[in-house]
Amino acid sequence: MRRGFLLVVSGPSGVGKNRLISELRKRMPDILYSVSATTRQPRPGEVHGVDYYFMSDEEFTRWVEEDRFLEWAEYCGRRYGTPLLFIEEALAQGHTVALDVETQGAVRIRQRVPEAVLVFVMPPSLAELRHRLERRGTEADEAILKRLQSAAEELEKVKDYDYVVLNDSLEAAVGALAAIVQAERLRVHRSDYSDLLASIHAEAERLKPCPGRINSD
Repeated sequence: MRRGFLLVVSGPSGVGKNRLISELRKRMPDILYSVSATTRQPRPGEVHGVDYYFMSDEEFTRWVEEDRFLEWAEYCGRRYGTPLLFIEEALAQGHTVALDVETQGAVRIRQRVPEAVLVFVMPPSLAELRHRLERRGTEADEAILKRLQSAAEELEKVKDYDYVVLNDSLEAAVGALAAIVQAERLRVHRSDYSDLLASIHAEAERLKPCPGRINSD
């Protein structure tokens, strides 16, 4: 059985991480998505348990104390976390699990799961990132400015990742992400060829001439 792995998609707020994962899963439906928990309020159209697990500060704190997060971090005054149980079960079953986390969370995941695959999603520019945040229409100018200031710092962390994907063209970015998954699935240490090797060795043994056999030719 192929061993499962974590595909950690990270980058500044507004860069399009969630959209990329959604489009990737349309191309590769066997990829599972880990729904994060957050203490922020739902945006219009967001559904509890689908987009995020929306928690109160008290519930989130309880989960932290019970060590029920793979990682958690505070970002722009709100906390975000990755539920641990789902991750453990999915990886044990050999699944590829994609998750969308902030850069703080990605660093903590790497510390706890060294074999996780970290992908940094890069915006074409801060001006374009501002445009995407404003287009959401869910935050005031002050909040957007705070996210842009955080983005400038987050961009410096790209060197800590395994891959970088430029999200300028959605189609190209999703294609790059799919190529990363395909390449990572072919890594030798994630595959179990023991059954195939045993079959090949058995076949090779059958091809060996039997001792004492007389060649009639």
